[in-house]
Amino acid sequence: MESSPDHHQVAPVVDEPPSQVSGLRAVHRRILGFALFALVLMSCSTSSDPADQNGDNPVPEPVTTTAPSPEGTPGVTDQTVLFGQSAALTGPAEELGLEMSLGINTAFHEANSAGGVNGRLLELVTLDDTYEPELAIDNTLRLIEVEQVFALIGEVGTPTSRSATPIAERYDVPFIAPFTGAAFLRSDARTNVVNLRASYAQETEEMVARMTEDLGIERIAIMYQDDSFGRTGLQGAQAALERRDMVPVSVGIYPRNTVAIKTGLMDLTMGDPEGVIVVGAYRPVAALISWARHTGFDPIFITISFVGSNALARELGSEGEGVYVTQVVPFPTDDSIPVIAAYQQALASYSPESAPSFVSLEGYLAGRLAILGLESCGPYPTRSCFMEALLNDSPKDIDGFPLTFGTGDNQGSDQVFLTYIDSEGRYQPAERLTRRSP
Repeated sequence: MESSPDHHQVAPVVDEPPSQVSGLRAVHRRILGFALFALVLMSCSTSSDPADQNGDNPVPEPVTTTAPSPEGTPGVTDQTVLFGQSAALTGPAEELGLEMSLGINTAFHEANSAGGVNGRLLELVTLDDTYEPELAIDNTLRLIEVEQVFALIGEVGTPTSRSATPIAERYDVPFIAPFTGAAFLRSDARTNVVNLRASYAQETEEMVARMTEDLGIERIAIMYQDDSFGRTGLQGAQAALERRDMVPVSVGIYPRNTVAIKTGLMDLTMGDPEGVIVVGAYRPVAALISWARHTGFDPIFITISFVGSNALARELGSEGEGVYVTQVVPFPTDDSIPVIAAYQQALASYSPESAPSFVSLEGYLAGRLAILGLESCGPYPTRSCFMEALLNDSPKDIDGFPLTFGTGDNQGSDQVFLTYIDSEGRYQPAERLTRRSP
């Protein structure tokens, strides 16, 4: 992805902060980072959220350290509003972060080309966390304390969001449209979080409904990434099965940021499933399906939106035919929806070499959501006004993509869409599941 005046990426900081930060502030940042991470680890054993048990990075209690209070609203100048993002820009999940960043920047570039929002240009600084929680902590502190961003947007992943949200909450920084459907972000207590997309529980409910109702499948297995993301998907799938008096016939596990799926694949085959729900990112999911089909194990595979659909299809190649993916945004080529037509035009202007994708579309919608909030605040935006504008109970519509928030509801969309990979490696919309031809 080419750089532009509207986009800059900064390497993750794991040692010394930039030279303009004083020695005292550097020590403060480092101590706070270690304190937060220690609290994250210590609270694993006491978390009340089932997704946190034996998990990584549950939500800690706030620490007593306070952030500096610069004059005016952080991230807002007479000319600009600065947003921050921590995402995987390298590593096995890099395409998710790159595409999400691309989409946000596409929306910001579109607004800037028309003069910005209330006379201010929108900027995004993106830091690489490689999809690792420890780097997400460091990045979030840097974005808030050093970069002085107005809001955080488009965090990629559940384990990284779990690390970042306690920090954002402590500093009362808006945490907008994370690329995850995790349940903990949809709690009533999350007063600084705005979710754009449907939850993983809604996606897994749709998966089980389609397998049982469309094909009469009774033997369903689950393969999941061994972290808070995977466990959230696992719990959603288990709950959907329990509602039908069913249990998984087998379960497989693989470690995050690896393609070490063979042991998990062997565990899956023990249950002889007819359908497999897969909760993971594109490279390990592709490795799982390819190895399964190579060994003659060929159930219905259906995976969750976080997988990174375009990247999954490329990784699978000819092995991808018949793989289903649930999505939380409309088809990125369906220009009959006004927001999709706008997205396609904006993407062609900002990054002509980039093809439309589900992930960059979600990033674009995240950017448009942020713009909607800023527009409502007029010439003097504040974080409190921004949050109120987004979370009030007035129905919102982003050119044909409806959103509804309200008291106790910080999730805008409940839509889940079913898609599949055809024989040409392209995604097609689906109303129901069908069995793959031999």
